[in-house]
Amino acid sequence: MATPVIMPRQGNTVESCILTEWFVKKGDKVKEGDLLFSYETDKAAFEEESKVSGTVLEIFFNEGDDIPVLTNVCVIGEEGEDITPFIPGGAPVQKTEEPEKAREQAAAEMPADEAKVSGETKPQIKTGEVFISPRAKNLAEKIGADIRFATPTGPDGRIIERDIRKLQQEGHLVTAAAKEAYSGMEQQLQGSGLGGRVTTSDLGRPAAAVEPSGKAEPVPESGTVSEAEYEDVKLSNIRRVIAKTMHESLSQMAQLTLNTSFDATEILDFRRKLKANAEKMGLANITINDILLYAVSRILPKHKALNAHFMGDSIRYFKNVHLGVAVDTERGLMVPTLFNANLKSLNQIAAETKELAKECQKGTINPDSLKGGTFTVTNLGALGIESFTPVINPPQTAILGVNTTEQKFREKDGVIEPYMSMSLSLTFDHRAVDGAPAARFLKDLKEALENFTVLLSL
Repeated sequence: MATPVIMPRQGNTVESCILTEWFVKKGDKVKEGDLLFSYETDKAAFEEESKVSGTVLEIFFNEGDDIPVLTNVCVIGEEGEDITPFIPGGAPVQKTEEPEKAREQAAAEMPADEAKVSGETKPQIKTGEVFISPRAKNLAEKIGADIRFATPTGPDGRIIERDIRKLQQEGHLVTAAAKEAYSGMEQQLQGSGLGGRVTTSDLGRPAAAVEPSGKAEPVPESGTVSEAEYEDVKLSNIRRVIAKTMHESLSQMAQLTLNTSFDATEILDFRRKLKANAEKMGLANITINDILLYAVSRILPKHKALNAHFMGDSIRYFKNVHLGVAVDTERGLMVPTLFNANLKSLNQIAAETKELAKECQKGTINPDSLKGGTFTVTNLGALGIESFTPVINPPQTAILGVNTTEQKFREKDGVIEPYMSMSLSLTFDHRAVDGAPAARFLKDLKEALENFTVLLSL
């Protein structure tokens, strides 16, 4: 019995995924558990395994296609079985694309009048006031291209495949879920989805200024740098999202950073005791970072302006702390959310944080786990950083940077003594929080960390 393989839904907020690589081709024999293809959202990458054994009867999409979730991607079954019921949208499968492509390109390259005489002009599909070839229309639907912005280069003002490819390069894309509503809008929106696609969440936002597309200025031929000396690497989807988010954060917020330090003697001693007794007490591997997360989750509810979202004309205050924890991965920075951190024990925070970090590093994190944070903690202490300016993750109002420990000296009862100090860097949005409330949060957090065993008993 023929079995369709769908594009999985990785999270309730994911509308579509990009198919990144096929591990099989049409006609291949596969067994249950064999890898079929890989795909990614804007935050994570996944691989799809076959749930059945059989032959790959048909593949409906190519690498790089943006595919709505729950859409049939391919069909597995016995040779000769009917696959018609499983074809996405009921459209016939293209069996002979290359001859059609060659004819289309030949027609596009000759003058329009000449193309008419030769009889090579392809059939045209009229969409509103737009004429588009069948092949171009099929490609536009696959990748989510917005054909309203296409510049026709085919005969008789017709849009052909290369025009759609140009739209893809310029970022004129829209998800399947947002396509119908967006097509009725006059203004162009800046998309926040994969590859700059306009999503349903973008439809309610005010239109952003869109820079006109154009070719980059050529590099002067000075003779000092040759092409062999550098490599141009296309940005990954996650890098595009990070770049967009960080630029928006710094350009749209009034960010200010406060720095302080505290005596880390107590938490370092507490950590040593935990490490020595963790196994016999059945505890997770509780780190200094886990201790900091616990302290932040207990102090934040007393400072609601920092556990909030700035909504433009209002501020949304949260009763519970949904703590974003910055994780460094090979694909880029990810910030999974530790939901209701203020209601969790230190051991629960340690275990859950490590599981989230592991999923981020493997690229299997659920996209829903990367949303909903109300405050973020980012730790660069292990890399020896003494102070830095963390960038807020919008729409949050603040982010805490954790720095390295270092030995300092102080006078106590007339005696100079050494102690281990740790510094903290708090960046806050001055539109939502003033300097004094932000400083009070740091003061309370500092006292809590210097008296951590007391905090645990509360």
